[in-house]
Amino acid sequence: MKLSTKGRYGLRAMIDLARYSEEDPVSINSIAARQGISERYLEQLMGLLRKAGLVRSIRGASGGYVLTRSSGEISVGDVLRALEGSLEPVKCAAFYSEEGCMAADGCVTKYVWQKINDSINETVDKMMLDELVRESRVMNPEGELENPRCNV
Repeated sequence: MKLSTKGRYGLRAMIDLARYSEEDPVSINSIAARQGISERYLEQLMGLLRKAGLVRSIRGASGGYVLTRSSGEISVGDVLRALEGSLEPVKCAAFYSEEGCMAADGCVTKYVWQKINDSINETVDKMMLDELVRESRVMNPEGELENPRCNV
């Protein structure tokens, strides 16, 4: 499984938002500056996150974005699925198709795909934004982008 820039940048933006929106809404340009993400691209990502019900926008001079739930209630899986869709590395017809798979009776690999899928979902669903915010404060107390060349 390989995440696109939507998932990678969107998760960084959500961690930033969780870190800085505890008291006031956070503007797109402040997230963009700290994370080294284009404002235009960040607007698109926030639209997807808003549609998924993870963030809401607040209009006005001191407006911006806030989380809709506490950072301890939003998992990495919630964020990635909002931005990437399904996290399945392979969509196996044996498990998901009404017709099934013609080779399902003798196919051993379907168990491999199911096990990988279950492991990915279990991992990302256990990690919460508040854990990542705590880690970001330890790694980068100033809050600035630690490595502007980071592609992750």
